[in-house]
Amino acid sequence: MAENLSFIGERMTHLMYIFPGQGSQYRGIGHDLYDSYESAKDIYHQASELLGYDLAELSFSDLKDQIGLTRYTQPVLFTHQIACFEIFNELTDNNHTPDLLAGHSLGEYTALVAAGSISFEDGLELVRKRGELMGDFGAGSMLALPFNQVESALLADDFGCQVATINIQQQTVVGGTESNIDQLQEHIARHHPKKRTVKLDTEGAFHTDLMKDAADEFKTILDQTNFGPLDVPVLSNYSADTHPQDGSSTADLLYQQLYKPVNWLGCMQSSLDYKIDAVIEFGGGIGKGEKPEEKRPNLEAMTKINFRSFTHEINYYSSINTSTLTATANSLLNL
Repeated sequence: MAENLSFIGERMTHLMYIFPGQGSQYRGIGHDLYDSYESAKDIYHQASELLGYDLAELSFSDLKDQIGLTRYTQPVLFTHQIACFEIFNELTDNNHTPDLLAGHSLGEYTALVAAGSISFEDGLELVRKRGELMGDFGAGSMLALPFNQVESALLADDFGCQVATINIQQQTVVGGTESNIDQLQEHIARHHPKKRTVKLDTEGAFHTDLMKDAADEFKTILDQTNFGPLDVPVLSNYSADTHPQDGSSTADLLYQQLYKPVNWLGCMQSSLDYKIDAVIEFGGGIGKGEKPEEKRPNLEAMTKINFRSFTHEINYYSSINTSTLTATANSLLNL
């Protein structure tokens, strides 16, 4: 394992960069970056040209209320994450190389671009097609449960559902048909009244067998993509281990990821092998505020919970808008 050592304040640290998935999009995302950095303008213009529609207008104004549709959500988030990543490198004079990269679902594609395995253009084309297929083949729904993986799997199986995402030790997302998810939610409300479940706003039961047809269609595109060597290790959502450095298994790992569970908890456990003690989250944003500066990082809460459960201390930084990019870059400049 390579030892890429940076300093935050007076302390030597091991860095992990992470990128969120769907659910962290919002109307107005990236507008502040576009107004402040020429590099962001270039990225959005390039993305719009490649996609054949105005991604900047969709991201900033969303006049047709499309940003929540998977076919648009994924290019919107991917482009915003890349813009944040590139601006961060610009602000820090490219002086930082992380020890490890990880992305939650969609974010795994951004991580692979950041690792140098694929280009921005290839990554954007992949998430464009991935989003279209997930929307076209979308069926069913998803439910967040306040139970661990084993408990959730047993409950899900009783109602014909499947584990879709393992986020933290006591939060697992399951997916299934609409009727099966409704029955499962009613069962939990009746038999576990103190436990709160949350139905997710998605176009289908992602990361379950209900996405198998989409995955099979997507496999053809993945197999035609040239995944090169990784300059930095990237964790696979499917295996919870790193992609082979030569990129030889990346297409298959991404194929499996589309209809098999995202093991974020396992990824965070694997990061301990890299002695990670600082995490920077790039892109997206959640919270009730409408402006980029009012948003908070999507993965922060569950990532901190995971590391606390490992009794492992980390510093957490975000690079999701102009103010957090500046603050995080300034924290790392004193090398």
